[in-house]
Amino acid sequence: MHADAVVLDIDGVLVDVADSYRRAIVESVDRHYGTTITRDEVQLFKDAGGFNNDWELTYAAALYVLAARETDLSVAAFTDEIEARGGGLDAAEATVEALCSDPSVVFDEWDPEALRRTFQALYLGSDLYRDLEGGEPPFEAAGYIHDEPVLLRQETLDALGDRELGVVTGRPSAEADIALDRVGLDVADDHRFTMDDWEEGKPHPAALVTVAERLGAESVVFVGDTLDDVKTALNADAADPDRVYYGVGVLSGGLTGDDGRQKFAEIGAAAVVEDVNEVPDLLD
Repeated sequence: MHADAVVLDIDGVLVDVADSYRRAIVESVDRHYGTTITRDEVQLFKDAGGFNNDWELTYAAALYVLAARETDLSVAAFTDEIEARGGGLDAAEATVEALCSDPSVVFDEWDPEALRRTFQALYLGSDLYRDLEGGEPPFEAAGYIHDEPVLLRQETLDALGDRELGVVTGRPSAEADIALDRVGLDVADDHRFTMDDWEEGKPHPAALVTVAERLGAESVVFVGDTLDDVKTALNADAADPDRVYYGVGVLSGGLTGDDGRQKFAEIGAAAVVEDVNEVPDLLD
């Protein structure tokens, strides 16, 4: 495929977050409610759509754990209901309202803000928590952010040649800076979108279209590890008649193996590769 520009997601593409963000999701819920979902079940929420923000995924996982005390609903059934209602946290709340005989029992125990503080303490660690959150952490922690292996190799960057590079990520800006510094990728501020730069989140096309415009590109490859990433490219292609967008799925995040490859293919991925280092081979 031809591409003037390559736009990259961060999590699962540039760095491996299995032992950082996803671990923080699982452990945050467990710390508050004494039980939790598994790391594999995190992917069910991702596949349901609308969970580009891992804080909101944590809140939704907590809703499931609390609702499961009142119903015999499985995680798969709960996330299927979320997907049927359009995905995301609002759909998770609506699912609780619809399926629990007394939803107030769930919502009275649900504390998203406390979950966010716990998540940030686990993920950032005490020192970064104080720097970025502007207060004392709820407990001392080393920080899983320091355990994110780099996936993107320097020879891959070299192979991309003189193509313009951009970033569209659900990370907050400060956490995106940390990841990009670790990877050694220098992306201008106006060539990237983070959680702090837009309200809609993926798969809304606004961020990707804006980055493409700023890059002056006529054809764009967007590389991501979730179905919402590929849907973002598809939505951008439909919304922006001046450019061509390709969504490329990588199997280095939560979607893996033949099952992940099939899911990407079913929603219309232009290509599916094992990791970001195979992307240059797709480009003419």
